[in-house]
Amino acid sequence: MASVRAATAQDAVTCAAIVVGLPDFFTDDVPDKVRSDLRDHGGWVIDDAGGVVGFAIVQRRGVRAAEILWAAIAADRLGAGLGTRLVDHALDELSADGVQIVEVKTLDPSADYAPYDATRAFWLARGFLQLDTIDPLPGWPPGNPAAILAVALAPTR
Repeated sequence: MASVRAATAQDAVTCAAIVVGLPDFFTDDVPDKVRSDLRDHGGWVIDDAGGVVGFAIVQRRGVRAAEILWAAIAADRLGAGLGTRLVDHALDELSADGVQIVEVKTLDPSADYAPYDATRAFWLARGFLQLDTIDPLPGWPPGNPAAILAVALAPTR
């Protein structure tokens, strides 16, 4: 059975390899960013059948806010509920640590790129709501409008 645990520096190579295996979802520069962000910010991985099959990297944005910078499940394991288990675990851990709101950025529907339809549906099913679209988002390639989504883990007022 799959288990979620805190990511370690040793997981960076496997996490980057998962990204490489999802070329429809990530640009060529992302594996290096995943390795760096995992080292700098930490996150969680999901192990199944003896190896890491997914990850979520989270950056704290202050005491009460965080952003999921990167999240992915290995291509051959998509649709098995592992992403749900991983993200639910991450959100529970963040909530227990006092985080009240979590942001995630993904490709906006206006990009009309079919592979991301399921990605947006995944985040919406986890309770995230789209707050805005930013195009161009600094750091993103031109022509890739960013959907800014957030989920409240606790009241903010």
